[in-house]
Amino acid sequence: MSRLEDLIRLAQQGDRAASEALVTENSGLIWSVARRFLGRGVDGDDLYQLGCLGFLKAVEGFDLEYGTQFSTYAVPKISGEIRRFLRDDGAVKVSRTIKEQAATIKMARSSLTNSLGREPSVTELSEKTGYSPEEIALAETATAATESIQRETGEDGFSLEDVLTDTQTEESLVEKISLKQAISNLPERERIVIQLRYFHGLTQERVAKVLQVSQVQVSRIEKKALANLRIFMD
Repeated sequence: MSRLEDLIRLAQQGDRAASEALVTENSGLIWSVARRFLGRGVDGDDLYQLGCLGFLKAVEGFDLEYGTQFSTYAVPKISGEIRRFLRDDGAVKVSRTIKEQAATIKMARSSLTNSLGREPSVTELSEKTGYSPEEIALAETATAATESIQRETGEDGFSLEDVLTDTQTEESLVEKISLKQAISNLPERERIVIQLRYFHGLTQERVAKVLQVSQVQVSRIEKKALANLRIFMD
C-alpha cells in the first residue's frame, strides 16, 4: 500500500496528523484548482482554504477499493467547494483593484465624452487610462451584473464550464486539458472573443465595442471559434 493510501486510511479513521500531512503534500494540487477562480473577488488565500475544505471532503469520501486515482476524485470536490461558495455567497465580489480601475475608466469616459461631444471608443479610453481594451471591458463588466461561463450559448447549448470545472472522471479531466489547449490554438481574434464571451461574461454587443467591429462580425467569429474548438477536440 502506498503512503498516500496509508494516509487516506488513517485520515478516514480520524487521524488529524494524517489529514494535515495529506493537505501539505497535496498543496500543489489544491492551488492548481484554486487559482482557476482568481479574479472573482475572493482573496487567493481564501480560495486555497476553501480548496482545502473540498480536499478534506474528498479524503473523507474516497473509496480506496474503487481503483480510481485519488487526484481524479479530488479535483471536482475541490472546485465544487469553491464554486458552491461563489454561488451561495450572493453577488459577485469585486476586488479593490478592479473597482479602482472601473472608477478611473468612468472618469475618463465622462471627460472624453465632454471633450469629444460623443461616446469615446475603447481605443481612446485605452490611451487615456493606460489600460488595455480587455482590462477596460473586464473592469466595467465586473462592477455590473455579468453573465457566467455557466450560461449555455449557441444553438447547441455549448457550456465551457461543463468541461472546465465539472470533472467527474479521468476522461473528463483529459477533455478539460484538451479544451484549454484547443483555445490556445485558436487564431488571436477567435481566442479573444471566446475569452471575453465565456470567461469575462461579455455580451456580443460589448465584445463588438472592445474589438471595434460589428456585432454581426463578433457572432461570426464566435461561431467559427466554437466550430474550431469542436474540431480540435474531436
